[in-house]
Amino acid sequence: MKTIHTQAKHTEWLSAEDMHEASKLWLSELSFFKEEQFFLEDLIKSYTLQLIDKNRFEASKNVVDRLSQVVKQTEVLYNAVTKHEKELSIMVDGIDELEKEANYKKEHRNLIELIGEFKKRYQNVKAELFDMVKIALKETKLNKLIDKP
Repeated sequence: MKTIHTQAKHTEWLSAEDMHEASKLWLSELSFFKEEQFFLEDLIKSYTLQLIDKNRFEASKNVVDRLSQVVKQTEVLYNAVTKHEKELSIMVDGIDELEKEANYKKEHRNLIELIGEFKKRYQNVKAELFDMVKIALKETKLNKLIDKP
């Protein structure tokens, strides 16, 4: 997964509770995305014939390949956030481990960027897939109307 890291102009103070809530939200969103991806894969299976039509085969293949990458990235991010959430004890154990705590916060800020970028890519792939299926459905309906006696 390629990301572009930028330097934030200001650094927000992140409390352990804020990071915990953000991690829970990310896990919830990623779980939803995983379920949604099953739906998208079923959608592709349902409209395979229309999507592999010679006029849109390359575009369909591109979107399906990108969806496959997104599915893998979802799993990687889910595992990373789960691990990050389990390591939250570093922040609340009452022991001053400044370097570990700073690394944890740095990792959290990195996850903020990664998940934000991932969500944009995912939404783009999903929108393209829906557009392709919508066009395929319209053409199928049009062909049925034309073929009617």
